[in-house]
Amino acid sequence: MIYLKLDGYDFQYQIEDVLKLFFKDEKVTLENGNNFDEEGIVIQCSVRRFKCPEDEHKLSFELMTCLKVDGKLLYQFTSDITALMIEINENGSYEAGKVLKREVKRQVYKALSGYTGREMPWGILTGIRPAKIVHEMLDRKLKKEQIMDELVNYYFVSRNKAALLYEVALSEKIILDSANADMVSIYIGIPFCPTRCLYCSFTSNPVKKYEKMVGSYIKALRKEIKSVGKILADKGLKIQSIYIGGGTPTAIDAQHLGELLKEIEDTFCMDDVKEYTLEAGRPDSITEEKLATIARSRVNRISINPQTMKDETLVRIGRSHTSGDIIEAFNLARELGFDNINMDVIAGLPGEDINDFMYTLDEIKKLAPESITVHTMSVKRASRLNDEKNSYDLTDEDEVTKMVDSAYEFIKDIGLKPYYLYRQKNILGNLENIGYSKPGAESIYNIQIMEERQTIIALGAGATTKLVYPKEDRIERVFNVKSVEEYISRIDEMIGRKENMRF
Repeated sequence: MIYLKLDGYDFQYQIEDVLKLFFKDEKVTLENGNNFDEEGIVIQCSVRRFKCPEDEHKLSFELMTCLKVDGKLLYQFTSDITALMIEINENGSYEAGKVLKREVKRQVYKALSGYTGREMPWGILTGIRPAKIVHEMLDRKLKKEQIMDELVNYYFVSRNKAALLYEVALSEKIILDSANADMVSIYIGIPFCPTRCLYCSFTSNPVKKYEKMVGSYIKALRKEIKSVGKILADKGLKIQSIYIGGGTPTAIDAQHLGELLKEIEDTFCMDDVKEYTLEAGRPDSITEEKLATIARSRVNRISINPQTMKDETLVRIGRSHTSGDIIEAFNLARELGFDNINMDVIAGLPGEDINDFMYTLDEIKKLAPESITVHTMSVKRASRLNDEKNSYDLTDEDEVTKMVDSAYEFIKDIGLKPYYLYRQKNILGNLENIGYSKPGAESIYNIQIMEERQTIIALGAGATTKLVYPKEDRIERVFNVKSVEEYISRIDEMIGRKENMRF
């Protein structure tokens, strides 16, 4: 059992964020009393604040964190944070700033790392987008040595992950700097799949079950596309990238796919579009007719995602295709002229070890895609794997770490470099997902959606638009309903939400 005692500020979220790194399944109890007679781990965090006489909007803080185990004090850390600019909410009460919250995480991390003897590869960075921190440092004109020092010594990131993060941020910066202020990107969601994979938590529906609704969905989606096209034209906004994802876009038939692609290209001004991606996705949804339909459009990048080249694993994760089908679909795409193909793989799939994983990479190497995305297995809350995880052998942390590290060396040796990176909750080994590409084949959309420096207008069921206001350092979200049935019946409401967006 783990107990928290908080005095001065509510840092429960920040502390539990760090606790999950070291104790994934332990129950955490917020203790309001003064006595801790229970056996177990106790974390006490107290904050004292003092008004700054020279400026009423500044405070000095004294932060203290203690770690006790079975009543014995093992670690105690104290920090003085002076003249910290804080925010004042509508009620006039003080709220702790980001610096104070980070310092709480640092103190708890140091205590737990000392107690367990373990260091986490990403230190106190528990968010999805760690590269954002490096971009902020680059904006401050810090040199590489200063950035590395701050990542390693302040955020406790391991040196090799810090180097990876710096490398990724430099690749991303080239793309981010190439976008004009009047540019947006477009996401279009197709929430259908042949079947639901074991680990999936995305908005997707079995296409056979929803077959009669696909036509109505595409009709509603085309209506939303038309409305967004008018909004962009009225606002004088240009499109940098378009991404059609899902689900599995190729789960729908060739006729509906063709109708969708024609609507996109007839409605949107394509003059400034640098990248136009369609996730062909699962090989069991790919046919020659569908690929030919895509080839006749202006799509210039596709994904064919095996996840593994081991047939027994494909069965285990709920895929109805073989590794041979993956190779056949890839070669067919090449024959039809696709020269920018991404392939996704997953490190740590249930039942696989490093030899299985490296076999997959060896097979993909023979196909020579322009980009490879290496995902680390994540047990997502809404996935079937999470519901049935006692029935599967999850890869242990050491093994999945070897997989991810080996992938980095292997993929760099075949001429691809890491260009974007993100993390997920409940990811094995507290690791990361990395996109690798040949020079010039970096995905613009992937970088923009991760770094949140550009507005992404999202269409379709379950899609979330992100309006980015760089000058105000904030993001607004506009949601579409998740249900396919509701999206179709409420399409005018979804359009109205977009018409009310402020750019």
